Amino acid sequence: MMAVRAVNGGSLFRSAASPPLLTFGCRFRQFSSLPFRRNSELGLRFPIFCCGNQFLGYGGGLSRSVHSIVDCVMEELTAWRSRRRIRATVKLTTSGELLEDKLVNQEIEKGLLLEFKKDSDRVLLGVAQRPDGKKNWMVYDQNGVTSSIKPQQITYIVPGVENFDHAEISKFLQKAQENLDPTLLEIAWVELLEKNASVTAEELAEMIFGSSEPLESYCAHLLLSKDEVYFTVLATKGSRTIYGPRPTVQVEELLHKKLAKDASEKELQDFVQLLVSAKAKAALAKPSKSSWMMDEKILYKIESLEAYAIDACKSDEQRKTAGMILKAMGLTKTASSALNLLINIGYFPVHVNLDLLKLNILTDHSDEIIAAAESLLSDSSDSDEMNREDLTHLKVYAIDVDEADELDDALSATKLQDGRMKIWIHVADPTRYVEPGSMVDREALRRGTSVFLPTGTYPMFPEKLAMEGMSLKQGELCNAVSVSVILHSDGSIAEYSVQNSIIKPTYMLTYESATELLHLNLEEEAELKILSEAAALRLKWRRQQGAIDTSTLEARIKVVNPEDLEPSINLYVENQADPAMRLVSEMMILCGEVVATFGSRNNIPLPYRGQPQSNIDVSAYSHLPEGPVRSSAIVRIMRAAEIDFRKPIRHGVLGLPGYVQFTSPIRRYLDLLAHYQVKAFLRGESPPFSAGQLEGMASIVNMQVRVVRKLSASSLRYWIIEFLRRQPREKKFRALILRFIKDRITALLLVEVGLQASAWVSIGSQVGDEVEVQVEEAHPRDDVLYLKEVLRN
Repeated sequence: MMAVRAVNGGSLFRSAASPPLLTFGCRFRQFSSLPFRRNSELGLRFPIFCCGNQFLGYGGGLSRSVHSIVDCVMEELTAWRSRRRIRATVKLTTSGELLEDKLVNQEIEKGLLLEFKKDSDRVLLGVAQRPDGKKNWMVYDQNGVTSSIKPQQITYIVPGVENFDHAEISKFLQKAQENLDPTLLEIAWVELLEKNASVTAEELAEMIFGSSEPLESYCAHLLLSKDEVYFTVLATKGSRTIYGPRPTVQVEELLHKKLAKDASEKELQDFVQLLVSAKAKAALAKPSKSSWMMDEKILYKIESLEAYAIDACKSDEQRKTAGMILKAMGLTKTASSALNLLINIGYFPVHVNLDLLKLNILTDHSDEIIAAAESLLSDSSDSDEMNREDLTHLKVYAIDVDEADELDDALSATKLQDGRMKIWIHVADPTRYVEPGSMVDREALRRGTSVFLPTGTYPMFPEKLAMEGMSLKQGELCNAVSVSVILHSDGSIAEYSVQNSIIKPTYMLTYESATELLHLNLEEEAELKILSEAAALRLKWRRQQGAIDTSTLEARIKVVNPEDLEPSINLYVENQADPAMRLVSEMMILCGEVVATFGSRNNIPLPYRGQPQSNIDVSAYSHLPEGPVRSSAIVRIMRAAEIDFRKPIRHGVLGLPGYVQFTSPIRRYLDLLAHYQVKAFLRGESPPFSAGQLEGMASIVNMQVRVVRKLSASSLRYWIIEFLRRQPREKKFRALILRFIKDRITALLLVEVGLQASAWVSIGSQVGDEVEVQVEEAHPRDDVLYLKEVLRN
């Protein structure tokens, strides 16, 4: 039997009777560095082989007793040809002859052995059973399935077969596979290329096997039909096909492509084995995420899967790569399959935040930005030092959620001799460190806002700068911008001032602890009581000006160790009507009104916020229970907020003639812009930005803010549903009916978790009623939550 090996486009021939190459003391060199010589007889390139410390190559002279390897090969080929002449008596068709005679189709009869296309991916072998209509035939295939096929599905009729036993199909196929040796095609290709002749499967069988019996003919057909290098289809008619040898140059090119393809397939299989191995390991033993990034080729495949999982493939090649990996793993080509695979190998945690990846939210700061931020921290100069009012004598309360990392604002209060209340809203002063247009400022503009998620916070400024430099800290001297307000007895503003200051925060309180202190009504915390009274007075005054109360219940979640399989979930429900939350909210609104008034009187371009609500008749909702139910109904018809950068516009919902967000300059870039403008005025300088420039920057920021809000909402909802998924099936939850969606399907607010959902409720229930529900199904990844009403006796 002849055997052939292709090496970089060259051909090495060896007969079974020939001595092995190693008897010549020869060894192959690596393909990538193997030099070639061209054989003038065939027009083929042959590799140079190394014998001992010398090289052998076609045409290369050596003072040794043996011939060059190529000469040996050529001698073997000549001898093989002479031995095969007797067998190869079949007449070959040259390019100048007609091919029609070879394209005579065999009529389909019962018992014939057929190869046919089952679908685009599968070719099967079967036995013709009986006609099915005028043209179709019923076929019993190798899998034991009988089906109807069309004539055009038939790709080959095995010759010389009558009444084939379908029970023998598998054995026939096995024998055919055992006899397949693609290297035999090289020998036939050389022979046919010299003669410029075409060949059928039967003729090829005669050439390489010495027989055109059914098995040999089918083997030859398989070799030709699967070949992608040596032969090309010249003509096809029904199940008959004629092949011709490709030109030498084309074969060399295809061989190189095949080598590259084989290497790529081997690379894919190696990667698949890595995936299979990682999947099989226990959770704690899985490879780290960083280990998948050490090899460039592995990293590309992992990144392709990641991009596929979040529907963010950058190219067709990346999408194709991911699809091939999923197919090799036996998975469907879907984003969820890619996601689950990445989770199963430990690359993604079980609760990976897909929206965080999809929305391309910036999380870490670059080394360049961090270095710039640390340089700002080391600079102790303060351009406003001489103009800062010393307010360290005031008792200062900073009230925020317990997990707050950045503290932007704090409050002070006192009662004047005439009985009026004086309030201070102290706001952190990040402009002490950051100037407009600086590197750190431009990065903050790009981010637009800090991102607060249940699993972590991604600050607008580098963490060290925000925490150590800008944030207000208990018991330490802090730079601030302080807005002071004296209130009339009806809650309106009597006097105000805006100034640079130095403060020393006294207390850092959570909303819960502040509420507790208010309830205790301690004499030593009289200032906190004044703040509460001022907040109540302001709320009453704003309602008289047409303000609309939209307070509701909101969930707040803190997830500990989010990359664990079962991370700890701490859930809190905030009632926006809570005394401490009302207090802080009213003081922030008061500050916004003062800054808007200050900007208007001094012609300072600022992001003046408004919300026209002239079309809302609040009395129409007076029949609804006050709180979440009424707020939900009103919010649904509220118009979108507007911003003017030249003058204040009425904010109907807040009941104010003008409003500027000013109290979160570490977290929100538009607040920082307001600080830049106001601080410049306090120094006696022109504002750094015109109204037009502010508008341009605000459009960039607002676009990013909308993305972050979407992310925050989806992340919060995910973890609430995960929290509900973990609860006992029999647990009952209180729910307020907010509105009817359709028939008895309602929008509900789950009181204990602060989440809106939908469920069917029984007849007789009304908007505002409280019902009990149980969780039927909860799937956070699919955003699925099914609730069922618990009917009361």
